Amino acid sequence: MKIPWVLVAAILGSAMSFIDSTAVNVSLPVLQRELHTTTGQTQWVIEGYALFLSALILTGGALGDLYGRRLVFAIGIVLFAVASLACALAGTVEILIAARCVQGIGGALSTPGSLSLISAAYSGEARGRAIGLWSGFSALTSAAGPIIGGWLTQTYSWRYVFIINLPIAAIVLLILIFGVKESRDETADRRVDVGGATLATVGLGLLVYGLIEMNAARITPLAVGTAVLGLVVLGIFVLFERRVSDPMLRCDLFASRAFSVSNIYTFFLYTAIGGSLYFVPFVLINVHHYSPTAAGAALLPFIVIMVAASRWSGGLVARVGPRMPLLLGAIVAGLGFLAYALPGTDGSYWMTFFPAAAVLGCGGALFVAPLTTTVMDSVGTEHAGVASGINNAVARTAGLIGVALLGVVVTAAPSYLFGFRGAMIASAALSFAAAVIAAIGFSRSSRPMVAAKESRAST
Repeated sequence: MKIPWVLVAAILGSAMSFIDSTAVNVSLPVLQRELHTTTGQTQWVIEGYALFLSALILTGGALGDLYGRRLVFAIGIVLFAVASLACALAGTVEILIAARCVQGIGGALSTPGSLSLISAAYSGEARGRAIGLWSGFSALTSAAGPIIGGWLTQTYSWRYVFIINLPIAAIVLLILIFGVKESRDETADRRVDVGGATLATVGLGLLVYGLIEMNAARITPLAVGTAVLGLVVLGIFVLFERRVSDPMLRCDLFASRAFSVSNIYTFFLYTAIGGSLYFVPFVLINVHHYSPTAAGAALLPFIVIMVAASRWSGGLVARVGPRMPLLLGAIVAGLGFLAYALPGTDGSYWMTFFPAAAVLGCGGALFVAPLTTTVMDSVGTEHAGVASGINNAVARTAGLIGVALLGVVVTAAPSYLFGFRGAMIASAALSFAAAVIAAIGFSRSSRPMVAAKESRAST
């Protein structure tokens, strides 16, 4: 059997970023004590990574299309590995934060590159299945992150949370060198859109910084002003890109109805997911007195169901179109969020949070892989990196907005439990809104643009 090396490299490369995004959280208490950090410094260990990842992910996708997806993906892996080593060896929190920022840059180069490599290597239903496997393993590694991070920190040291990235990076680089062909957008000029990259970075950076400052209901004039300024800069970025001959952001991609609707759908649904799941561990630990590792493991049903169904659901778009799986997925996810709002302060896990995690997992199985497939199929293969970067930026920005907005709901309530319930109900409303978007935005007979083109070409 021929081993799909492109898929293996994409999954392993993404795994480093996804594990790191969640595993570090568990190690923060020990890290804070050993490095004698303040609360603000500890927060920036997480947010420095997230900030640069969100701000530069558009640039990463565009650079892959320009200079070669394998090359840019490999550079991202190298940056991530070197920064991981610097994190592991950091003697001060300042060095650690700086290394985490570099990790974010590496993740911004490698994350969109993984999907664009898959899109360039596969087509039609095979692409859907490949993306489904990628989505499933990505979800699995994200869920395993807290468990891995807690075990490594407790058994060895928080530094091992970063060291585990090194052997994974070495394997990915070997596969890229010997088993993956290069691909790029041959129609693009060999120029870097410096103006666009700068505006996108500054705009997203200001927006993310402002949203971070709004966490825990810290809605200060500075935070609001920074976020608004970020939106203004992003508006200037869009206007700038419309006038550039070879832009980083292909505004003409939004002429595709499927691409535009998919990104609006992504924004609503990932605002709900990113915001709500941020607070689940807190209610488990603070109200139900779970250990950090047990709180991370409580979400495993959500992940296991998605992994088990991802290969099947990845091919749904090619068979029935995007409308039905995205519509049903958002509705079921909304029911899962409502189930999270039901438990009180007692009861066993199997009667409280397990049903909610299982229902949410069924919803995720219906929308995660089909949504990614729809986004990638709605544009030509030569623009896969840009499309991936845009959708990743939308999803990550939506998650940050979700944390900020739902944080206001949680902190305004008389107790954490009431606030958590309000956040889950708000998440359900956002999910149902995404379902309406899918119902209106996609026709009953809609099929992915690229798949339809390939079908016509074959006849």
